[in-house]
Amino acid sequence: MSTPDTGPSDPFVDQVRRARIIPVLRTRTPGAAVAAAGRCFDGGLSVVELTTTTPGWQEALARVRQAHHGRTVGVGTVLSVEHARQAMEAGADFLVSPCPVPAVRDHVAGRLPLMEGGMTVAEILSAASRGIAKLFPAHVGGTKYLRSLLAIAPGSRIVPTGGIPLRHVADWLDAGALAVGVGSDLLAEDDVTVAIRDALRS
Repeated sequence: MSTPDTGPSDPFVDQVRRARIIPVLRTRTPGAAVAAAGRCFDGGLSVVELTTTTPGWQEALARVRQAHHGRTVGVGTVLSVEHARQAMEAGADFLVSPCPVPAVRDHVAGRLPLMEGGMTVAEILSAASRGIAKLFPAHVGGTKYLRSLLAIAPGSRIVPTGGIPLRHVADWLDAGALAVGVGSDLLAEDDVTVAIRDALRS
C-alpha cells in the first residue's frame, strides 16, 4: 500500500498513518458510543472518533477516556466554537470538522490537532497545508479524485471519509490516503478484529 510522504515528523500525523483506519462512531446514545469504542480498541485499532451528532457525546467522550487510558480519542462533526470548547474541556485528543470552519480553526490555534474537512481542490489543499485534510464526502469523487489531488500536491496528508465500505479501505490506502475514516460498516461486523484484518488485506 502507498504511504504518503508526510514531511517533517509530527506525532499525530505519524499516529494516524499507523492507524490506517479511523472509526467514525455515530450512535444513538452515549452508552452505544462507549461500547463501540471499546469494540474498536479491542479489535486492534488505536484511534477512534466520536461525533457531536451523538446525543450526550460529551458524556461518551469522558467515559471512553476513563475506560481506555492512553488511547487516542477525537471528536468529529465539530461545526462551532462551542463544539470545540466542549470537546477540549472533555479531553479530546484531536478535532475533526466536515468542512472549513475558520472560527473553529482560530479557536483551536494549535492547541489540538484539527483535521479540517473539505471537498473542493482549494479546500483540501488549504487544509492539508496546515496538517491533515479530511476529504468529505469521499465516495462522491472516489479514489480517482484522491489520486488527482495527490498528483498536484504530492505528499499531502488526506484522510477520506464518508460512504467508504470496509471492502474498499485498501483501495483508498493504495491511492495514497494517510488513513481512511469508516463508519457504520465497521460496527455492523460481528468480529471487528477479523473485519479490520480483512479490510487491510494483511
